[in-house]
Amino acid sequence: MLRENVNRVYILSGVRSYIGVENGMYRHIPAEILGAAVLKKAAEPYPLEEIDLILGGNAAGAGGNITRLAMLEAGLPSDIPAVTVDLQCASGLESIVMAAAKIKSGIADFVIAGGLESSSTAPRRAYNKNHPDYDRYGGEAGFYKTAKFVPGEHTMTAMLEGAEDTARSMGFCREDLDRWVLRSHRLAKETRESGMLRDILVTVAKAEDEGIRDRMNERLLKRLPCVLKNGKFITAANSCLTNDGAAFLALCSENYCRKHGISPKAEVLDAVLAGSDPRMSPKSANAAIEKLLQRNQLSEKEIDIFECNEAFSVIDELFARNYPDAVDRYNILGGALAYGHPYGASGAVITLHAIKALEKVNGKLAVCAVAAAGGVGTAALINIYIRKGW
Repeated sequence: MLRENVNRVYILSGVRSYIGVENGMYRHIPAEILGAAVLKKAAEPYPLEEIDLILGGNAAGAGGNITRLAMLEAGLPSDIPAVTVDLQCASGLESIVMAAAKIKSGIADFVIAGGLESSSTAPRRAYNKNHPDYDRYGGEAGFYKTAKFVPGEHTMTAMLEGAEDTARSMGFCREDLDRWVLRSHRLAKETRESGMLRDILVTVAKAEDEGIRDRMNERLLKRLPCVLKNGKFITAANSCLTNDGAAFLALCSENYCRKHGISPKAEVLDAVLAGSDPRMSPKSANAAIEKLLQRNQLSEKEIDIFECNEAFSVIDELFARNYPDAVDRYNILGGALAYGHPYGASGAVITLHAIKALEKVNGKLAVCAVAAAGGVGTAALINIYIRKGW
């Protein structure tokens, strides 16, 4: 008998590592080892033989199928398939979306999805000598860490330039951007002190998110130089640090919940991808949010929590200009400017934070969104699960 492709998709649980800064507490821990520790914890409450698939985002690794490697390092059974997704900054959220799609279609019943990243141990990449740009970018001595995102020159500062150009084109001022830095660190500090995230955190090295600065202040922000030559907007504070971290969530079908008598945390209702100007990639998050709201015939007033990956405060300011009445529902636990942005894992991190934020405000609907390199935005609509039991 053919299965009906009408499954609802639920999030059962999830965990993340504390987030480290590059060359910080995880400096000697490769992504697959860090990911393995978190993946093992994410899978721990469930029958391993019922895991249909593991999906993990990764952007800065050595290539290959690092999610499979992390799964094996975690000691999970080798008959569980695992797949790595690379949508750069949006890899973790897109892994969750892909898991949801497989469950909704009936291809899978139980999937673990998220991401893993290590900027500290990321490999140095180089052009092959047969590539026409081999000599242009240093020949045998030429190495790079940042992939090429747009046609033309391969620059290591492409994302910074995109944020700078976006700020300039939108008429932002540096004071606008720096206010978001103070807000992010303040809210992250308050969230840490409340212990609200304690049950989703996995200790691998130290039990701290290394990026949160308790004493971040306006005077310090004003003293910081711009990171680009002739730049006017982007600094080391209003752009995220490079980070190490991992996060994974357990997703399942309604049939799985009924079979095991499990009450889920949330439901994945819908998701979209949106393309935008590849040279101004911060704009892609709002493009995805708008597309998601329109497709579901929702206004921003009906969304209780917006959780966006705060790679640059330019993204925050764009959101505030588009949805000024929703700012008090935006990144209320703090964002990546404080916690950090472990590229492949960040989409899973913000999904976990969105669920926690919904619980905090007794809300129902949340939108999670990420702007990815190359001008691709992804957004997901999730609904907190209220009814207990089946």
